[in-house]
Amino acid sequence: MKNTKNILIEKLHAFENHPYKVQDNEEMERLAESIREHGVLSPIIVRPKENTEDEYEIISGHRRVVASRKVGIKEVPALIVSLDRDAAAIVLVDSNLHRDNVLPSERAFAYKMKLEALSHQGKRTDLTLEQVAPKLSTEIIGDSENVSKDTVKRYIRLTNLLPKLLEYVDEGRISFTPAVELSYLNDIEQRDLLQAIELNDCTPSLSQAVRMKKLSQ
Repeated sequence: MKNTKNILIEKLHAFENHPYKVQDNEEMERLAESIREHGVLSPIIVRPKENTEDEYEIISGHRRVVASRKVGIKEVPALIVSLDRDAAAIVLVDSNLHRDNVLPSERAFAYKMKLEALSHQGKRTDLTLEQVAPKLSTEIIGDSENVSKDTVKRYIRLTNLLPKLLEYVDEGRISFTPAVELSYLNDIEQRDLLQAIELNDCTPSLSQAVRMKKLSQ
């Protein structure tokens, strides 16, 4: 069941732990200026928030809501859909992955969120995430993204990196393949690596990352 109506921005809440960053940058300024001039032309997508009255969780449209708030708009058009959390998570992930500027960290946590949602939908609660992933969910995600299931799993590995190391991946200071290898280091080893990076102002090569992974194991 779907319906569209204007909703007060104060009644809208970000989807819990959604993987996409809403940055206050030039792109946001352009969006805000467009909304100031023309309004929100495309409705956002929301779902009713559990255990509340007239409160909604944003599935698609976080940036439009932030831009609207910046220019003082009090309400936005919204398509209300009745989806459970797992179905909503899948829609949220899929509605944003098509963007050209998706960061590696965003893709990593998006794949992980979708993986968990698909695993829940499959009712495989008797299996761990690692057991379910290789056989089912990563293949579904890979097919939808035109990538291999191994690529999906490698992106998800990045979620094991400390936030600062993942920030270096987003900035391009650490390349994707070395970052995957570094994701196998434990937290103490990653902290030591961060100190070495800051001290020497350089990041590990692929061969160095592979060697660190072997030493860790």
